[in-house]
Amino acid sequence: MSAQDPAGEAGAGAPIAAPSLEGAVAWLNVAAPIALAQLRGKVVVLDFWTYGCVNCMHILRDLKTLEQRFPDELVVIGIHSPKFTNEKDTGNLRRILVRYEIEHPVANDADHHIWRRYGVQAWPTRVIIDPAGNLVGTAMGEGNLEGFISAIRTVIRVFDPATAGFAGSPGAHDQTIDRRPLALDLERTRHADRPLLYPGKVWADEASGRLFIADSNHNRIVVASLDGRLIETIGSGLQGDNDGIFSQARFYRPQGLVLGSDNELYVADTENHQIRVIDFPARAVHTVAGTGKQGAWSGEGGEAMRIDLNSPWDLALKPGILIIAMAGPHQIWVVDLLHDRAYPYAGTGEEARKDGPVNTATFAQPSGLALDGNTLYVADAEANVVRALELPPGNKVTTLAGGDLFAFGDEDGVGDTARLQHPLGVAVHAGRVFIADTYNHKIKMLDPSTGQVTTLAGTGRAGHADGPAATAQFFEPGGLSVAGHTLYIADTNNHAVRTIDLATKQVGTLEIAGLAPPVAWSYLRRG
Repeated sequence: MSAQDPAGEAGAGAPIAAPSLEGAVAWLNVAAPIALAQLRGKVVVLDFWTYGCVNCMHILRDLKTLEQRFPDELVVIGIHSPKFTNEKDTGNLRRILVRYEIEHPVANDADHHIWRRYGVQAWPTRVIIDPAGNLVGTAMGEGNLEGFISAIRTVIRVFDPATAGFAGSPGAHDQTIDRRPLALDLERTRHADRPLLYPGKVWADEASGRLFIADSNHNRIVVASLDGRLIETIGSGLQGDNDGIFSQARFYRPQGLVLGSDNELYVADTENHQIRVIDFPARAVHTVAGTGKQGAWSGEGGEAMRIDLNSPWDLALKPGILIIAMAGPHQIWVVDLLHDRAYPYAGTGEEARKDGPVNTATFAQPSGLALDGNTLYVADAEANVVRALELPPGNKVTTLAGGDLFAFGDEDGVGDTARLQHPLGVAVHAGRVFIADTYNHKIKMLDPSTGQVTTLAGTGRAGHADGPAATAQFFEPGGLSVAGHTLYIADTNNHAVRTIDLATKQVGTLEIAGLAPPVAWSYLRRG
């Protein structure tokens, strides 16, 4: 079978026994490790992934679809074979399962034992195993949902006595379909809700005294004063892309935010693959770009409401032009708000670190934007670097500091000698670029004129500790914004907004009095 197409003839050629699943440091969503022998009678899909990879996260919807399509015959098992050091930690992986509502068994293949045994070469990769424990096919990359549906349906027909003679001789198999459910022990049952749930980004506006928070896993936007007084929440808390009044509108894990001059807040509605606008004078939400379908790898753009976007992660705004960190296709896009057009601006779509003119430069999952005059700073997460994009007429990309796709770490330094680990956010203030060095659990500072990177706050160990910057702790911070002399931080895994007084270098936690989880979301969670 083709490495890209799992829908070939199931069972063709001599059967090849699937390698074992031994070697994981932990198993999640189940009470005990799983052996392949336990899965005889089931069609099994192994999903090799790593949680910082946006393309791996796109696969989750396909896996949910497969589980719903074949609820009795199929078992999906995630094999988490991490890229980054931070991703090896079982506790961090456990939080990702809760955050992304992953409810199938997951093995923490921290040392890549299973990865090597199966000969995997790229994230994401999926492998099909038949009810007799033999390999059926494999596919790398995104997509191929229809191919998987076809392949699984064929395997079921081969092994189901009710369809004897359909595809091969069932008599050649000593195993039939086992439709008994696999016992699960879901991680989400051990995690309590809280006022903020995995907030991804923040936007602080000094002029109006407001702080906007992407309360990502509550599918809403929280508006507070800069000192923590709750003003209002926008969105019902339910997943969806409904436009309408504040209380009825729906988002799906929103991330980036930017406030326009007309008191309109633009929202990167990441998992809806849309750009939404919160119109405060009208007290309503509407969509300005994206169909709600995930876009393909490349395209020339077109009418904003008819174009498919792909995991928009952060936003920046110039008069009449909205700039998008399009993490999915590794590009920077723009929306011409005056003419309702959306199109790629920088990046070829190849996942790599390459500087130069915007039409030949490459990015690797750009996830954070900060605009300073005519320079756009980009947190290029999978490349572990911070880039500078000179907007027209310059139209050029330059790497300021950091390593490369597989050159990461935690080192202060100048230019290419500095090391970051999956930075998701940037903010610019007084000539300095602040970096959410996400997987290092730190906030760093970059001098763009020299390329010097220094640690501003954080010990490098995950935790939640306020106080002097040198001893403070964060947990996968994802978004930054500055108002006055205060740096606001979406401290994602701490479910909190943190602050750094840039004058005193003191770190605090912003308490938002009166904020509670959305009622609709909490009700569904209990159900």
